[in-house]
Amino acid sequence: METNPVDSRMYSLIVLFDMHTKFFSSAIDGISDEDSRNRLNTKANHVAWLAGSLVEERFELAGLFGISRTQSAHELFKNHQGIQDNVTYPSLSEFEKDWKSISPELRKALLNVTEEKLNSDFEMMPGEKMSHYDLITFMTYREANCIGQIALYRRLLGYDAMKYM
Repeated sequence: METNPVDSRMYSLIVLFDMHTKFFSSAIDGISDEDSRNRLNTKANHVAWLAGSLVEERFELAGLFGISRTQSAHELFKNHQGIQDNVTYPSLSEFEKDWKSISPELRKALLNVTEEKLNSDFEMMPGEKMSHYDLITFMTYREANCIGQIALYRRLLGYDAMKYM
């Protein structure tokens, strides 16, 4: 698989992107729909919300590169919505289908992103700007964080540990 990006700064982010692409499926593997919506009597985000949020972020990032698509559960996650009580979130298999659909397109965009685009500003919120490179770096960090939360939930829910190979 191609790992020579147009801008060399993207190399390690592509490596992490590939790891996260695989780890997402491994983290959610075998978790029942019922368990995916279990907050364990806390206010924490459940696995289904974490998974859907990860998928939404990949679609949003793809949008910055002209890939105009949305995940099937977009309405639940648009505008960075937090977890909603009394909502039945989709199955993990639905999230995984969207994850596998957008990931190759986004990967290609990340490989081909130019220095000019990476250095250009992105407005996170009114008055808050960062470069596209910093945004991609932050989103890569966030993916690792959310996948780690799902991996922890696996153990708390009584599932075997996540497989890395």
